[in-house]
Amino acid sequence: MLKTTLLFIATALAEIIGCFLPYIWLRKGGTAWLLLPAAASLIMFVWLLSLHPVASGRVYAAYGGVYVTTALVWLRVVDGVKLSAFDWIGAGVALLGMAIIVAGWRS
Repeated sequence: MLKTTLLFIATALAEIIGCFLPYIWLRKGGTAWLLLPAAASLIMFVWLLSLHPVASGRVYAAYGGVYVTTALVWLRVVDGVKLSAFDWIGAGVALLGMAIIVAGWRS
């Protein structure tokens, strides 16, 4: 389960970075050169998705829990937004859902 979770985290980071860099270009006046690492990150995201061990629908469902949590941590660490208790509880519920789905496909 740890290996799967780490793969989900890497996948989520690749997706978030691939979307965050164009956001910086479009909304924050960043250079268009940001689109190159953004494209590379999204290519990595797709490649990482192909490494997941089961049917894509189940992977996307389980990945969603990790994505939600990773996005909230990104919001806190990168954007400096203080998260509420509801944010953390929601992340915990999302991770619990991911754990249930992963445990189900392993049995």
